Amino acid sequence: MIKGIETVLLFSSDAKKLAAFYRNDVGLKQTYEAEMGDANLFGFEWKGSASLSIMDHSEVRGKNKTPERFMVNFEVDDIEKELKRLRRAKVRIITGPYHIEEYGLVATLEDPDGNYFQFVQTRPVK
Repeated sequence: MIKGIETVLLFSSDAKKLAAFYRNDVGLKQTYEAEMGDANLFGFEWKGSASLSIMDHSEVRGKNKTPERFMVNFEVDDIEKELKRLRRAKVRIITGPYHIEEYGLVATLEDPDGNYFQFVQTRPVK
C-alpha cells in the first residue's frame, strides 16, 4: 500500500549552488545537509508534508531541456507578496500569477538548473 510521497529528489551537477538558490532566493528553510560518498545532499522539510532533497548526480549536466515535464508546487499564503520578493532576488518568472477556477492562483518560475517550479495560493476551504 502506498501511503504518500515522502521525498521529492532534485538532482544537479552542483547541488550546493542549487540548494543555496532554494534557501536564499526562494526562501525555503534548509533542515539538513549531508554527504553521501562524493555527493552533497541538502534537505528541506515541512511538518506533515513531503520533503525536498537536492543532491549531486554524476549523470546530470547542464540546464534541464524539458522543464515543463515535472514541477514541484510550493503553497504560499500571499502569492503577490512572494512574487515581489522573488523579483527583487532576480528569480526568473515564467508565467503568472494566473487564476485557475476552483483552485487558486499559480505562478511558474525557473531555478538556475532550468527546472520549473510553481508557487500556488489555493482557495480557502469553505
